[in-house]
Amino acid sequence: MSQKYAIPKAESCDIIPGAEILIVLAEPPDKETEMQKFGKNPESISKLSPEQYRVTQQGGTERPGSGEYLNNKEPGIYVDIVSGEPLFASADKYESGCGWPSFTKPIEPANISELKDSTHGMIRTEVRSAHGDSHLGHVFTDGPADRGGLRYCINSASLRFIRRDDMAAEGYGAYLDQVEDIR
Repeated sequence: MSQKYAIPKAESCDIIPGAEILIVLAEPPDKETEMQKFGKNPESISKLSPEQYRVTQQGGTERPGSGEYLNNKEPGIYVDIVSGEPLFASADKYESGCGWPSFTKPIEPANISELKDSTHGMIRTEVRSAHGDSHLGHVFTDGPADRGGLRYCINSASLRFIRRDDMAAEGYGAYLDQVEDIR
């Protein structure tokens, strides 16, 4: 059975007359290794509580000490509540005393956008999810020096926590090696 395949044009290609050409076709990714696509999801936005909407879509801040994940000590990852993109790992969470969940670094730096924020009479760096464009919180330079010196101060209302035992089933198995118990 003969099939036709489109082959991308190379900038230069030397073909030796009479040579055999071997074309290797990659197998389609299986569900476990398939890359997830993340983006602003209108269906997810419609399911947000009023507080989650205020924080993620309107750039609000939850009251200090009130967040669902402030005292969470379970191993797992935190994803954007709107897009599902992976943001932070439990291994990078620490108690900063600021009243919001704090992390030393993102689990996937490409999923974080940092923007200048000059609201409320101060200059800060706002943290947003790159694909969902959700307001997450702010990043400061007063974090633990031995872990990079950053403190990602994040609103629980912008997050969904996925327990380590559920990560593979929910499509986040690729991040299991970055999850360990909280220090």
